[in-house]
Amino acid sequence: MASTPVEVIETLLANTSSLSTLETLITPDATYISLNYNNPSLQRILPYAGSHPNGGPRAIFDTFATVNQIWSREHFEILSIFGSGEDVAVFGRFTYRSRTLGKESTSPFSIWAKVVEGKVTFMQFMEDTLDTTATFKTGGKGTYKVFEDQEEFEV
Repeated sequence: MASTPVEVIETLLANTSSLSTLETLITPDATYISLNYNNPSLQRILPYAGSHPNGGPRAIFDTFATVNQIWSREHFEILSIFGSGEDVAVFGRFTYRSRTLGKESTSPFSIWAKVVEGKVTFMQFMEDTLDTTATFKTGGKGTYKVFEDQEEFEV
């Protein structure tokens, strides 16, 4: 059994497809934030995106189940993991390939988690969603204007 907050998160990340294991590591009322707080446009592409207050183990399990359904995981690497008290930070990179179009994305990721008395009570996962969602894009461009003195441009 994991004994430190860092070990809890390492065990969680090694067992994202096992709901029974996640239930031993995550409180039933844990909050999970995936990629943003609330972005309906992003949720059309990545239905698990957003805040899941009191979502518990099921919210994290369902997220990773959907990720495995829409992408094949080519590579997942933790580059650094460390903790301070109940806070744990994880930094890494992954490469996913969309199952629909076969497009590949390599993205950095970060996780912030809170582990209290050996159980995750909060977890936030971030990645480069502009790049990962592009693996599903079949056409079209977006028009952007970033700076006042800059012309619009398409990407």
